[in-house]
Amino acid sequence: MKKLLTAFFSSLPIIFFGVMLLIVVLIFGGSNQKEEIGGGDEEFVTNGIAPEIERLRHVFEKYARKEGVYDQLNIIMALTMQESGGRYLDIMQSSESIGLPPNTITNPEYSIQVGIKHFAAVYKKAGGDVRLTLQSYNYGGGFIDFVKKRGGKYTKALALEFSKFQALKLGWRSYGDPNYVDNVFRYLKGGGSVKPVNGAVEGYEVIMNEALKYEGNPYQWAGSTPDTGFDCSGLVQWAYRKAGISLPRTAQEQYGATKKIAESEAVAGDLVFFTGTYQGKFITHVGIYVGEGRMFNSNDSGVQYSQLKKGYWRDHLVSFGRIKR
Repeated sequence: MKKLLTAFFSSLPIIFFGVMLLIVVLIFGGSNQKEEIGGGDEEFVTNGIAPEIERLRHVFEKYARKEGVYDQLNIIMALTMQESGGRYLDIMQSSESIGLPPNTITNPEYSIQVGIKHFAAVYKKAGGDVRLTLQSYNYGGGFIDFVKKRGGKYTKALALEFSKFQALKLGWRSYGDPNYVDNVFRYLKGGGSVKPVNGAVEGYEVIMNEALKYEGNPYQWAGSTPDTGFDCSGLVQWAYRKAGISLPRTAQEQYGATKKIAESEAVAGDLVFFTGTYQGKFITHVGIYVGEGRMFNSNDSGVQYSQLKKGYWRDHLVSFGRIKR
């Protein structure tokens, strides 16, 4: 017995060290998860969200993760601000999405559960087009079909056209809110500075930090400065100039100023070119490639990130290009 007690007490320092090590691992090992809390979409952060909505962020996170749209968390919370401002129990105004009269749902968590499930389905049908998803949350899924028959990409003009079409069809004075996307984006702002990207083109952070200043601004044909607004090539020319890189003015000319590369070779800061987005020259659109199958660009929907893996932009893609120096 004496030997057992001696062995036990002699091992106490080892046990103590092990417990302390475990505590350190628990505290610091879970840091990656903590960084995600309160976030979701690094492109946007919420702006001016009511406390009644913000206090339910953990509920929004729960169902956004469940439905696979956690990266759209801040978009969803901004949408909720537009829908109810946190003033109704049916906080996401979800009742109608399951065939019930408005405000039938009286449990905020259930409203969020139903609303996010509906958002996820619309987001999938819209091919990841955030603006098309938002407008369809307001109009209904029929707007996606309407857009797909008219080029496949959300524009404010199509939102207005659909509203007039539906109002006439139903004999109503008006239909939905054609300004819904703009109204939601009142509660969002850019996510701030760009994180370093391994292998990116030299000057990429400077380029993107400048370009992101204008995120959410409307597209402006022939615009090339912050005062006038930007078209696609105007934004590219302006942002790259801030990094000391001189580019010609039009998308066609910028195409000529690059070495064509395979998509597999493209890195953040390369350019990506498109054709057939309007009647004109061979190259009709240009964007800044940011990696992971996305670009940052000024198009009819405004200055924004766009998905390249499928949908409208994939169908019109010509090539990637690296600026000749």
